[in-house]
Amino acid sequence: MAAVREALPEGRYGRSQDERADRKLKITGSVLGVAFLAMIGWFGYDYVAGQDVSAELIKSKIVSAGRAEAHLEVRKDRDATGQCTLRALSEDGAEVGRADFRFDGRAERIDEVVSLRTTSRATAVELKGCTAGG
Repeated sequence: MAAVREALPEGRYGRSQDERADRKLKITGSVLGVAFLAMIGWFGYDYVAGQDVSAELIKSKIVSAGRAEAHLEVRKDRDATGQCTLRALSEDGAEVGRADFRFDGRAERIDEVVSLRTTSRATAVELKGCTAGG
């Protein structure tokens, strides 16, 4: 005949110390994860908000073997002056032209087409970056 147990085995059911430790680790991990995401968000916001002058290359056009044009959209504070650097690249990736363009108009958003002289035929124009001041 089969023996029938009247009581449940001890420690098999209910919360053990391992489960309590797991719960503490999950809470600690969640708190650290949220803190890490908040830190990354803060760094991103500070980077974007900290730039006085930013620009975007809307389009570029190779006009001739010695010239390229670029359409830039520059965003800055109304009273700020800024300078953006463009470079022209040949088919093999070599730099064939570089120029700095100054933006000191009293507008927050400037749309401008600029012309860039090249030493040989360019295939692409790249915006290197913008700095405040001049």
